[in-house]
Amino acid sequence: MTVQSDLRPFHLAFPVHDIAAARRFYGEILGCPEGRSAPDWVDFNLYGHQVVAHLAPQEARQVQRNVVDDHGVPVRHFGLVLTMPEWEDMAARMKAANISFIIDPYIRFKGEAGEQATMFFLDPSGNALEFKAFANMDMLFAR
Repeated sequence: MTVQSDLRPFHLAFPVHDIAAARRFYGEILGCPEGRSAPDWVDFNLYGHQVVAHLAPQEARQVQRNVVDDHGVPVRHFGLVLTMPEWEDMAARMKAANISFIIDPYIRFKGEAGEQATMFFLDPSGNALEFKAFANMDMLFAR
């Protein structure tokens, strides 16, 4: 299956325990420009997608993990499929920022359909993020 080149931006809202910490992480570390905000929420531009951090400390928590390729992958997570150079840059920036990885950057499903570079880390509120890349984007939905 070929990936659409005219994908529409998605909107995702998620809970955080602290708006200032979310601004530091998404704005300064991930480099997401900030959009509208109020005292209890803030919009960020994540590579053209609208992600919104909502203050909800009671909902900000660690998530269950399932085993994928011998790693404990957080069930609830979000992120993006980047180009390989963007993924490599993201991995280097996260390492430089001393972000602790849940799953260190590596190549998953090596030599199989759907081979991909992936990494997982948490934001300050425990929301899991995954950034991945494919050498061949046509493998995004490979079986």
